[in-house]
Amino acid sequence: MNQHYADHRKIDPSRGATLGDGTPNDNDRVEIGPTQTAFAEWQAAGLQPPNLDAMRLYRWQRLTKAIADRGYGGLLMFDPLNIRYATDTTNMQLWNSHNPFRACLLCADGHMVMWEYKNSPFLVTFNPLVKELRSGASFFYNVCGDAVQRDARSFAAQVDEVMRAHAGTNRRLAVDKIMIHGLRELERTGFEVMEGEEVTERTRAIKGPDEILAMRCAHHACEAAIAEMEAEARTRIPHGGMSEDDVWAELHKGNIKRGGEWIETRLLASGPRTNPWFQECGPRIIGNNEIVAFDTDLIGCYGICIDISRTWWVGDKPPRQDMIDAMSHARDHVDTNMAMLKPGVTIKELTHGGHQLGANFWKQKYSCKMHGVGLCDEWPFVPYPDTWVEGAFDVALQPGMVLCVEALVSPEGGDFSIKIEDQVLITETGHENLTRYPFDVALSGF
Repeated sequence: MNQHYADHRKIDPSRGATLGDGTPNDNDRVEIGPTQTAFAEWQAAGLQPPNLDAMRLYRWQRLTKAIADRGYGGLLMFDPLNIRYATDTTNMQLWNSHNPFRACLLCADGHMVMWEYKNSPFLVTFNPLVKELRSGASFFYNVCGDAVQRDARSFAAQVDEVMRAHAGTNRRLAVDKIMIHGLRELERTGFEVMEGEEVTERTRAIKGPDEILAMRCAHHACEAAIAEMEAEARTRIPHGGMSEDDVWAELHKGNIKRGGEWIETRLLASGPRTNPWFQECGPRIIGNNEIVAFDTDLIGCYGICIDISRTWWVGDKPPRQDMIDAMSHARDHVDTNMAMLKPGVTIKELTHGGHQLGANFWKQKYSCKMHGVGLCDEWPFVPYPDTWVEGAFDVALQPGMVLCVEALVSPEGGDFSIKIEDQVLITETGHENLTRYPFDVALSGF
């Protein structure tokens, strides 16, 4: 009986005690991760999963060094994605994003404390880098009511206790996002509260070797889900009855079944709803011979964001020539701007150089030329010249950064838009386009 139960717990007995990423080969483990489907697809594609212990150590070392280099005593994090970066732990990530019940304090000496939901401390224990588990970081009105200030004071006292033990007299505490009562109580306790997002965004921008392996795997899984979405769309749309939501649901399904986590937006539109861009997908029934455009904004395997865009022509007739021309313009925009990417090039150079959008596409251009990506859309941000702000992005690219290169070609007053986007790694000598998903053949004029 016991032997039968042990066999049942195994995900894949042929893999031994651990999976390819170093996690326990235990069907009942607490730690979330990729599914058997994802591992099988990566193996078939010749992809190497990350070593998660090494990835976690890299992140912890990098973040600790960033704190010490700035002369801070510690970094207090409430943002669920910063906590994910520091600890690689998750707990109801979307709910947590607007009900902050978790917190993580990393001290300059490397001591890391996690404040977890009091009924689920077991979600963190797989990571030995977390040295203390506490509770009591909830001080938002929903659960605290008119006792918010009292609960925030109690939390600040805990932070003070840890900082005195591990930072001594250093009262400079960086904080990323915090409810207002929490901020006030930290300041009353004597902390000099510093800008925490600057620390986390700049730290997260440089990906280590195992983070890059994780991104390659997550990217492959995302593209497999896109292929399933496209196949369903091309099969069903010409016969009627498939809505934008129906198409979008296929991407969600493909992401979740591979161990991905969520999708940040609902940016899929069809036909005339693609112009202007940023209309979210809804119940519209997609007609035969129409454009379908989307932006994944997908949080996939290992919590890695895969942010790529494609535009398809779905139907049994060829698209109009102006649509083909717009796709060609979008491809030129992405290709020319991507060609500039290499270590040492500055954000200012990327902003003011590269491809110029046509006059008819300028007013409805995208919000940026490029942006960083990791656990979500991240720093740095590459604006268009008309929104450049001196001093905002005085930085040069470094190896290990990953940027998404965007193109939105949306004719002013038109009835369609073309949206494309690739995810690109900055290497020691230049760049590598991580995106392999093909562009639509019909819109490419073939």
